[in-house]
Amino acid sequence: MKLLIATTNHGKILELADLLKELPCEILTPADLSLSLEVEESGTTYAENAALKAEAFQRASGLVTLADDTGLEVDALNGRPGVYSARYVDHPGATDADRRAKLLGELAAFPAPWTAHFHCTVAVAGLSAQTLLFNGDLYGEVVTEENGDYGFGYDRIFYVPEMEKTLAACNMEEKNRISHRALAVKAALAELYLHCR
Repeated sequence: MKLLIATTNHGKILELADLLKELPCEILTPADLSLSLEVEESGTTYAENAALKAEAFQRASGLVTLADDTGLEVDALNGRPGVYSARYVDHPGATDADRRAKLLGELAAFPAPWTAHFHCTVAVAGLSAQTLLFNGDLYGEVVTEENGDYGFGYDRIFYVPEMEKTLAACNMEEKNRISHRALAVKAALAELYLHCR
């Protein structure tokens, strides 16, 4: 079986490829198929957005497809940025640094610690009549000082108490043992194994 990872985000591709490396099937990216597809994330939930991406790429490729939608939910901000985490700064060319700066700017009005959690929903389309959904969460807090060279997005300002460092200071092996995305993908692996034999 061939499995398509429905993302062009380089950081996600690296993490997902590592998480899926033991799966006895061929892992492909859109670039491997010369597949260019823009999917509007018009859903209001992680599940809706993950399913939109997985189903669009599955239809375009004809392959079993895995997609995820992930967000950071900060308690002081009533769960923002949430499903809008990747689109938190609304201008073309906005960077991860821009999004981190906006978040910290908003949090300055609230007393620390700023408890938060990452949520990830993984969708797998093409294995059955219905798209399958799997979830994972990682709890910690937002900190002002950026630290770490790994990961992407908000990882540099997300402190994980059990690791005693930010998520970006965790190497791939560490992150893929504890992260929200790792937990969601690992939940999906049992189902994927059944079809890769």
